[in-house]
Amino acid sequence: MTTSTGNGTAAKQHTVVDSPYGPLTLVASDGVLCGLYMVGQRHRPAEESFGARVSAEEEPFPEVVRQLAAYFAGELTRFDLPLRMEGTPFQRSVWDQLVQIPYGQTWSYGELAARLGKPNASRAVGLANGKNPIGIIVPCHRVIGASGGMTGYGGGLDRKVRLLEHESGKAAAAPAAEALF
Repeated sequence: MTTSTGNGTAAKQHTVVDSPYGPLTLVASDGVLCGLYMVGQRHRPAEESFGARVSAEEEPFPEVVRQLAAYFAGELTRFDLPLRMEGTPFQRSVWDQLVQIPYGQTWSYGELAARLGKPNASRAVGLANGKNPIGIIVPCHRVIGASGGMTGYGGGLDRKVRLLEHESGKAAAAPAAEALF
């Protein structure tokens, strides 16, 4: 997965696809995925910032939708997509670490902070985690509290639990890939 930073003036477009976790809004900036937002998500940008709504068949969305469908079907454990992560350098360093968390595993906020070389920054890591603009693909749902408890998730704790159950194989089978189109 490659990440780049944006200049904030890029042309944006978006599409909405169904998923087992409700509709997902995919946002691209100059043809690169820069957002994946759930309904009711905390820190979800205003709809008007997503640009024009286009078909899921328009680039770069077909490959994003294909990989999401494979993930929901239990056939994909690591996404391979170019991403444009817009945030502070610290936020981007946290998000870069999130994609290192293996599928089906969890790290605590403290463990993530330690891996960044900032063992006392678990609160700042949590705040950056909550601002992740590309949920699911950049797996912020894999971060848990120090005691192993389900703490904070911008998409809602119910979705976090369901995503972790999906990855552990405890969830009911997801719909077929075709259901995402």
